[in-house]
Amino acid sequence: MEATATQLKSRFGYYLEVSRHEDVWIKKNGKTVAKLVSTGVSSVDAITGILKETASEKTDRHTIRDERLADR
Repeated sequence: MEATATQLKSRFGYYLEVSRHEDVWIKKNGKTVAKLVSTGVSSVDAITGILKETASEKTDRHTIRDERLADR
């Protein structure tokens, strides 16, 4: 969902509720400046769909973390 900064200021509670279920992109002067996301979804889980296109089906946040730490 998209909202302008003015809409966000006037209906903040509504957009907080919406952000529990979907991302809310905040625009100011026609440009995206922020995104509200649910705290219940980790960043890694949010991009898993993108990663599955290039990685194996067994990719999960633990595997990604282990691989990242092994590269150090």
